[in-house]
Amino acid sequence: MSRSLNDLGQELLDAAKRVGADAADAMAVDSISHSIEVRVGKLEQAERSEGVDIGLRVFVGAGQACVSASDTSADTISQMAMRAFEMARHAPDDVNIRQATSDELSHDWDVEALQLSDPSQEPNAEELLQTAIEAEESALSVSGVVQCQSAAAGYGSRNIHLAMSNGFSGGYVRTDHGFSCVAISGTGSEMERDYDGDSRIFRADLRTAADVGRSAGERAIKLQGARKPPTGIFPVLYDERISSGLIGHMLSATNGVSIARGASWLQDAMQTAVLPQGISLIENPMRPRAGGSRPFDAEGLVVATRDIVTDGVLRQWTLDLATAAQLGLKSTASAMRGTSSPPSPGVGNLELTPGKQSREDLIRDMGTGLLLTSLIGSSINGTTGD
Repeated sequence: MSRSLNDLGQELLDAAKRVGADAADAMAVDSISHSIEVRVGKLEQAERSEGVDIGLRVFVGAGQACVSASDTSADTISQMAMRAFEMARHAPDDVNIRQATSDELSHDWDVEALQLSDPSQEPNAEELLQTAIEAEESALSVSGVVQCQSAAAGYGSRNIHLAMSNGFSGGYVRTDHGFSCVAISGTGSEMERDYDGDSRIFRADLRTAADVGRSAGERAIKLQGARKPPTGIFPVLYDERISSGLIGHMLSATNGVSIARGASWLQDAMQTAVLPQGISLIENPMRPRAGGSRPFDAEGLVVATRDIVTDGVLRQWTLDLATAAQLGLKSTASAMRGTSSPPSPGVGNLELTPGKQSREDLIRDMGTGLLLTSLIGSSINGTTGD
C-alpha cells in the first residue's frame, strides 16, 4: 500500500467534507493474521490474511451514519462519503452524539511506554507449525489422554489509525502471539475434553507450548470419574479460568448503554455495595504489555486508571461521550469501536483485588462443595440480575 494510514484517514475526512457532512471521523486498520492448526502431528489447517479496512462516520445535524470498506481506492472513498452522508441525513436525531472538544482530546501520549507491539520478527509458518505440534505432543504425553481435538498457534498484527475533523489524529500498532490445545481423555461415553492456551503481545512473555499442552491434558484427566452429586445446598467455587464471567455480568450491568436505556439490574446501585467489603475493581488502560491497553480511547480522549468498584462500593459507570451526555455525566474515556460501527463504552485490563485465601485454602475449607470449571450458556438474567 503506497499511502499511509494517516493519509487514508485524511482522504476520508476530506471526502466527507466535500459532500457536506458537518463533522466526521475515520478509522483505518492495516492487519495481518496468520494461524496454523495441527492434528495427529500433521498440518490440519493454515490460514493467512492481510488487508486494510477503512471506516467512516459522518455527522449531519443530529444524525450519524457509519460505512466501511476493504477497498482504499479514491472512487470507493468518494462513494463511502456520499452513502454515509445520505444515511446520516435520514437517520433519527440523537442530540447526545458529538465529537470531543479540543480541551477533551488527548494531545500527548507515549505509545512506546505501553509496549503494544513486539519488535521481533513475525513467526513463519514452520515456526507456528512446530509450536502447535509441541503443544499436541505434550498433551498426548499425559497418561490417560487418548487424543487431541486440535492444537493451534497464531500471530496477528494491527496498525490502527484514528482521524477526526475536530483535529485529532493518532495511531499505534498492536501485535498478538498465541497458541492453544484441546485434549481428550477416556473413550466412548467416558470421554472428557478440556483445553488450555496463552496469548500475549510479546512472544517472549508466552508460556511454553509444552506447558500449555500438558495443562490441557491434565485438565482433561481431572474430569474423569465424574458422578452426579446429591441434591442439597453446598458452597460453590468458581475455577479462576471462568470466575471472570461473574465480574463480566456486573460490568455489563454498569455499562453506560444499559444504564441510559434503563435496562440494568444495577440501575440504582451507584454508591452502594455490589461486591464484598475489601474488594475493588480497577481498570488500568496504561498497563505495559497488556492486551487491553491503549494510548487514547476511540473518541480521542485521555485514558487513565479508574476505580469502578472501591472497597465493594460501585463508584463509576462505564461511559463514552454519548452515554455520558444521556446521563448528564462526563465520559470515562471508555469508547471502543471498529471500522464499521460508532463508538460504544467498553473496558479492558481489569484487576480485581485478591482475597487472602488461596485456591487450595478455599477447597479445603468448603468441605463438600461444587467446583465449577466450565459453564454452558448464560448464568444470569441481564435485566433482573437473577
